Amino acid sequence: MKIQHLPYADPGDPDVRSGTRFLLWLGRNQLGGQVTSLLWGLLLHLGIAGLPLGVGLAVQAVIDRSGGGLARAGALIALLGAAIAVGDTMQHRTAVTNWITAAARVQQLLARKTAELGSLLTRRVAAGEVVAVSTGDVEKIGWFVETLSRFAAAATTLVLVCVGLVVYQPALGVVVAVGVPVLALAALPLLPRATRRADIQREKAGRATELASDTVAGLRVLRGIGGEELFLRRYREASQEVRRAAVRSARMWALIAAIQVLLPGLLLVVVVLYGAKLALEGRVSVGELVTVYGAVTLTHHPLRNFEEIAMAYSFSRPSAKRAARVLSLTRTSTTVTGAERQRPGGDLYDPVTGLLAPAGLFTAVVCGDPDAAGTLADRLGGHPSEDPEGHVSVLLGGVPLDELPLDAARSAVLVQDKDPVLLSGTLHELLDVPSSGKVSAEDALAAAQCGDVLDALAQASVDTGGDPMRTRITERGRSLSGGQRQRLALARSLVTDPGVLVLDEPTSAVDSHTEARIAAGVQRLRTGRTTVVLASSPLLLDLADRVVLVHEGAAVAVGTHRELLAGEERYRAVVTRETEEEALVDIEESA
Repeated sequence: MKIQHLPYADPGDPDVRSGTRFLLWLGRNQLGGQVTSLLWGLLLHLGIAGLPLGVGLAVQAVIDRSGGGLARAGALIALLGAAIAVGDTMQHRTAVTNWITAAARVQQLLARKTAELGSLLTRRVAAGEVVAVSTGDVEKIGWFVETLSRFAAAATTLVLVCVGLVVYQPALGVVVAVGVPVLALAALPLLPRATRRADIQREKAGRATELASDTVAGLRVLRGIGGEELFLRRYREASQEVRRAAVRSARMWALIAAIQVLLPGLLLVVVVLYGAKLALEGRVSVGELVTVYGAVTLTHHPLRNFEEIAMAYSFSRPSAKRAARVLSLTRTSTTVTGAERQRPGGDLYDPVTGLLAPAGLFTAVVCGDPDAAGTLADRLGGHPSEDPEGHVSVLLGGVPLDELPLDAARSAVLVQDKDPVLLSGTLHELLDVPSSGKVSAEDALAAAQCGDVLDALAQASVDTGGDPMRTRITERGRSLSGGQRQRLALARSLVTDPGVLVLDEPTSAVDSHTEARIAAGVQRLRTGRTTVVLASSPLLLDLADRVVLVHEGAAVAVGTHRELLAGEERYRAVVTRETEEEALVDIEESA
């Protein structure tokens, strides 16, 4: 595939059983590009390998005082020079193409997986690791794929050179044929240790990247609690560990490089001494000695590809392992049946907890454990939680969500988690999302009580004429307060107008007065639509059509807020923050 044809219409279904299998899968999917690069590489290396023959013929022609022989040798050298120039140019071109197309394939696979998993991805894999895989790891994976064809060309050239020298001058050719494989494999015993050190370096670098990413993401909070110096010290320590690991790894690769220089030099000394002896004995001509000497000298060039492929594999294998781990994540363990419903509807039911959200009603869910609430929200969005007994899917109108095509499932159910992300761009771009078209941006902003946010954006406007819809929002909305970000995210969710909207603590960062107005706005805007809110705020719960208490992983009570507040101690303990001692007193008094 050529670069101008990117992106791939379909990047394929990768083999993610291991990092090595993933690398081989990438290589197989670029077979045409690999063969093309191999052929150009053979032209390059065979042109280089043929130069000693031309030089040897020229030397012999001078000794024999043959003008015709010297002309033929000059023509051969010129032809070989042209072959080297063309081969080097085209091999570099095709090799870089292989690198870029392999990296693009991996990036497309990662983008597809990210779109498939959504916010669930960062719950299963650290955000820093995702960043490391999609940036530096992609480059290293592409590097290995690119070196495959050049290594194959170099190895093939060495075999042909050895065979050719044995045929051309058996006495010296046998020495070279025995010595070259030793040179190629000499560094093999050092590779496991070099690979281990490279793995350690990559692991430490990955941890440092994760730490940096998490620190930047939480910088506002760190400043608020005075924790900047603590995390800065941690990052310094992590970066120093990366430096020490990189130095240890570089020392091993320097030793391997030194061996790749030293051993060819020793072979060259042996060939010269033995060849001089044979020349004195009259068993080889001067031209033949020069040819063999030149061939041995130039074997250093293809031998460097052995070192490079070993280094590329050592650095790319951990990267491929991480990429395979991310790509192996699935939305569900079941097989998509190809259900044709585009916007399925009906009651939303979770078999794990027994939670039922009737169609068209505003259902509030109270969980005493925030982590359990987050897990439940994920499951309601079609992402079954990890269960050793198997995955159990949420049902929408009796149809398992994980049996629906991804697009159909996402058009039916939208989940806004408790920490939504705002991408950089204008407010208009933020609210320009796939939607039913029934809810305008103005109505959504009003329901989410974003009036003060619009005023702040209008004041921050520089060249947009005071239009808040055209004012840019910084990455992750860092220029806004937590409550402002939360309300804009809520407005974005309301604009989409999904069949089922699941909100996890949508008002946790706003004051009670604003929260009451938001609750009323959401109720008004979502009338007749299925809405599930996971919260413990009485202001939200009191407006819900029905409230479900989920305790220890099961729905244990259903009713209105006031009914549960009066008759369910566990519900009252969560909603009113009643302590265990106060609950016991209430029970004794009621008795």
